Amino acid sequence: MTQISPPLSPRQTLPTMYDLSSEEIGDAGVPDEFHVFQPELLRQTFRPPAYDPQEVFVAADLNLYYDLRQPQWYKRPDWFAVLGLPRLYDKTELRLSYVRWQEGVDPFVVVELLSPGTEKEDLGQTLRDASQPPNKWTVYEQILKAPYYFVYDRYSDTLQAFGLMMSRYQPLPIEGQGVWLPEAQLGLGLWQGRYQGIERRWLRWYDKAGNWLPTPEEAERQQVEEERLRAEAEKQRAEKERLRAEAEKQRADSAEAELQRLRRLLAEAGVNPESIS
Repeated sequence: MTQISPPLSPRQTLPTMYDLSSEEIGDAGVPDEFHVFQPELLRQTFRPPAYDPQEVFVAADLNLYYDLRQPQWYKRPDWFAVLGLPRLYDKTELRLSYVRWQEGVDPFVVVELLSPGTEKEDLGQTLRDASQPPNKWTVYEQILKAPYYFVYDRYSDTLQAFGLMMSRYQPLPIEGQGVWLPEAQLGLGLWQGRYQGIERRWLRWYDKAGNWLPTPEEAERQQVEEERLRAEAEKQRAEKERLRAEAEKQRADSAEAELQRLRRLLAEAGVNPESIS
């Protein structure tokens, strides 16, 4: 009697994140410098305090496969983050793509950086028939259901923020430094400063106290500066202690000199100083 094997699981039969190809022929996906620097700054400063860093996955310009029925379709967000997911695939490997139906966790926040010709795609203003992949807005809103979606136009320094409400993206107000994401205990806003040697406005994460979160390089410089200040403070404290000890010694020397002077005067007057109690 022939024994029938149990059906294989989707993970065993479907294409993996390592062999899925592009939905579009000739999609080179080569970013310009801003599309390299800005996502890196977001990655370096995205540190949700309630999450272990090993349970936070962030990616930039990575193929994100979203539809099990169309496994070749993907979007490539300029930057996105997933909370509560191991940073490494199978705890050992860096991901080469993100396959939603394998990972089981949707992105928490997605950021798109507008480029000439991408605005309609990023803001859901392009129309496609059912045989074509949906635009990014539709994928993020209706398929991935990412709670937060940001679109930044670096040419006009315009930041647009959207939150998922009743299954639809609604505009979020930019208040103070930016937009606060309570689930991550972080805010995203526009920071004026120098990064990678370029002075401009950059998207950056900040904490509940309104402090812009430092990059590792900035944190190292800050640590070096704090150590320098501590060393300087210790040097000043030691100098004050030296001056205090020197003044104390001078007072003691003066008191001893005065005592000896009085002893001499008494001796000259025929009085034994030791007889005076």
